[in-house]
Amino acid sequence: MENNKLKGCLLAFLAALLWGVSGACCQFLFVHRSVNIEWLLTMRLLVSGLILVLYARIIRLPDLLQIWKNRRDAAQLLLFTIFGMVAVQYTYFATIKYSNAATATVLQYLGPVLIAIYYTIKLRRLPTFIELVAIVFALTGTFLLVTHGQIGYLSISKPALIWGLLAAITLAIHSIQPIALLKRYNTTVVIGWSMLIGGVFSSFLHAPWAIEGRWDAYTYLCTAFIILLGSLVAFYAYLTAVKLIGAGTSSLLACAEPLSAALIAVVWLNVSFGRFDWMGTTFILLTILLLTFRERKDRISVSGE
Repeated sequence: MENNKLKGCLLAFLAALLWGVSGACCQFLFVHRSVNIEWLLTMRLLVSGLILVLYARIIRLPDLLQIWKNRRDAAQLLLFTIFGMVAVQYTYFATIKYSNAATATVLQYLGPVLIAIYYTIKLRRLPTFIELVAIVFALTGTFLLVTHGQIGYLSISKPALIWGLLAAITLAIHSIQPIALLKRYNTTVVIGWSMLIGGVFSSFLHAPWAIEGRWDAYTYLCTAFIILLGSLVAFYAYLTAVKLIGAGTSSLLACAEPLSAALIAVVWLNVSFGRFDWMGTTFILLTILLLTFRERKDRISVSGE
């Protein structure tokens, strides 16, 4: 039991680290190698989706084709693909392009706050004290991050702020919209098909053979890391961690992603990340911690443990 717990914690932390490094690699490709974000999105989705679907076929998952036999589920999958899978990755990439990996990752982590607000409205109830504190922390963190404490001043560009907020919104959609599908079908099937179809869809935005940018060993290495380690391995590691230690503990450890993205961007890419940026990041991370502890408390009270 203890070995499984340790393994789960290490896998969750590994996933967060890989996601953070992947964001820094994206910034390197966009800024220093002029790689097109639509092309990278297309390749990431196509390759990752194809591998996941083939894996589901090899291990003979019965859900692989079953999901297409129900029209309602097929429609939900297509909606999730466009407004969840494709949208969340494109907005995240765009935020990196107009700012940096650290800022993009932190802004995207406002998504859980939006999720909490959504359920408050849906369930027609007043926010709990913890939710109110989390919202205040999120607003404070965002204010410090994008203004550096000066009203009327933006420390990042307007496109970066807009794309960053859209990244948070699409992350919330990405988290909420497929819940019903994931209860009926294997996660690998849902994510695999969504990535593959999303890759086909984004191919119409930018064909995979229309390669742009300056290509050298670093470009190939970063691209491979984003597609293989930052997508497939991180995805598998996180889901395995969820099975071993639960979603609450896994999501807590996943909070290491913004920190790893910030540290790598500062050390490797020489991104300027001052005290207000770190303060804003801290407030937003505290928001995630509060909401995660609230969810764990709710589960314990429901289960009677």
